[in-house]
Formats: sequence, C-alpha cells, structure tokens
Amino acid sequence: MKINRFEDIISWQKSKELTIAIYNTFKETRDFGFKNQIERASVSIMNNITEGFERKSNKEFTYFLFVAKGSCGEVRSMLYLAKELNKITDEQFKIFYNLSLEISKLLSGLIKSIK
Repeated sequence: MKINRFEDIISWQKSKELTIAIYNTFKETRDFGFKNQIERASVSIMNNITEGFERKSNKEFTYFLFVAKGSCGEVRSMLYLAKELNKITDEQFKIFYNLSLEISKLLSGLIKSIK
C-alpha cells in the first residue's frame, strides 16, 4: 500500500494522540523542566515521522523513523519518572506506556517494510 500523506501513517496518528494526551495531562504542572522535556519528546515522535516522510527518500525516511523511535523511548523513560514523582497515576502511566510501546512497534514495522 502506497502512503500518500504523512497523516495516513498510523504511527503518526497514534503519536499525535499521545502528544495531545501528554500536553493535557501536564498542562498544570509547575515543574517546567520536566513538562518541557516530555512534551518535546512526544512532539518529536510525530514531527520526525513527518519530516522523514516529506523528504521523499527511503533512506532519509528510515533515519527519521529511527529518531522518532528514540524519542518514543525517551517518552517512556519520562513516564517512569512521572509515575515515581506522583505526577501521573498508575492508570495514566499504563495508558501512556502502552500507547508509546504500540507506536514504537508500529515504527519498527514501518522501518522493516521500507528496507
């Protein structure tokens, strides 16, 4: 299946969902360093998928998908901190963690399909 727009990429759709959830969850957080880091990491996932796709080169797309996958790992790492520091509930952690894991798996599948 040929993808014509980055908006059609499922991992982009899911990463947008994660980013919105992260922004909404941490909007009242006064720990601005933490908030900035997790928001930037989540935005990085969707934007790297987009940037790689728009470059119209499989080699560059693959590179940016790996960068997005790294940002996805960073979000998961930050989620552990958020849970330990009581910034999110165990239930929120589980939802965000599972979504970020799903995105990571989708990215891996997309990388394999390009190679």
